[in-house]
Amino acid sequence: MKLKLTLLLLLPALLTQAQDSLFARRVVDTLTSPYFWGRGYTKDGVGKAAGYIEAQFKSYGLQPISGSNYKQEFSFNVNIFPGTMELAVNGQTLTPGTDFIVAPESTGVKTSGTLTQKDSTHFVDDEHRIVVSLEKKLTWSVDQRVADYTGIQVDAKAIKGVPKTIKVNIENRLITNFKTANICGMVRGTTKPDSFMVYTAHYDHLGGMGNKTYFPGANDNASGVSQLLSLAKYFATHPQRYSMVFIAFSGEEPGLLGSKYFSEHPLMPLSNIRFLVNLDLNGTGEEGVMVVNATIHPKEFNLLQQLNNQNHYFVKIGSRGKAANSDHYWFTQLGVPAFYMYTMGGIKAYHDVFDISKTLPLNGYNSLFKLLVGFAEGLIK
Repeated sequence: MKLKLTLLLLLPALLTQAQDSLFARRVVDTLTSPYFWGRGYTKDGVGKAAGYIEAQFKSYGLQPISGSNYKQEFSFNVNIFPGTMELAVNGQTLTPGTDFIVAPESTGVKTSGTLTQKDSTHFVDDEHRIVVSLEKKLTWSVDQRVADYTGIQVDAKAIKGVPKTIKVNIENRLITNFKTANICGMVRGTTKPDSFMVYTAHYDHLGGMGNKTYFPGANDNASGVSQLLSLAKYFATHPQRYSMVFIAFSGEEPGLLGSKYFSEHPLMPLSNIRFLVNLDLNGTGEEGVMVVNATIHPKEFNLLQQLNNQNHYFVKIGSRGKAANSDHYWFTQLGVPAFYMYTMGGIKAYHDVFDISKTLPLNGYNSLFKLLVGFAEGLIK
């Protein structure tokens, strides 16, 4: 009887954890699906993701931070590769994403040529301004400009022998003033509505390279978005003394552009932010959590440590100093107290086609959620 009673007492908590994990997996599965095409700048991927997050905010009952619009629109230039993406080296056809990637600043080119070796890893077709490099890992990114050459990174394991000939057909297009938006929502505070606790995560990723290959971005950063939505859903039914703000940034991959725009055009006074927590790369956790800006805010970091020591969420909460490696940075520069938290361990896929939902463990998801809720409730009680 005692065992049955214990199980009955534990059952609600176990079911809640299971539901939370299922919710997170569903979000990551959704955002990494072909429909969202890597949440980038072709096939309206980032626009579809914005609409999805806005609909989630509305369904939870969040209010816009300012006015009646959840979207804070802005724009920037971006170089895209929407069409043909073909490459053969030494007559061997290579597969986009797995065998090769194009440097994000590259101009398009359609030609055949001869490669001259410059060093152990670089080969050049001077006539057509093509540079081929052999790499151990292919890591893609996004650029706002178009250079006067075409850079191609090839997985060294994908070809046999020294690269000597090349046949290439790559289409690029520079979009000027590409329009996108930060998605912003709020749960109004019960006694101090003009003071704010802020959670952020970027929802954009790399999009597609050609019309057949996209970068799913499960860990980066569908995982952070899933945590952001979980927190928004929770605090919508557990309002706090302070207003709880949730911001999904666009334009992180081209250079922290969405967070920069928000910091320069804030929808609430930045001086009224008690603390901001930025969530990026939250899909693992077996080796703990790292906190950027921990050394700048020792009191708040100590609260995280206390919560972890009491509840044994993670084997370790690591401490780092200031770094310009995610969307917290511009707020830090303006004096807003902020952490950037990412999980450690597990998969090594990053900015490649292998960052998929199927291999993302989300094994620290529930622990991170509880840690973040406890941090907010402890900080603004």
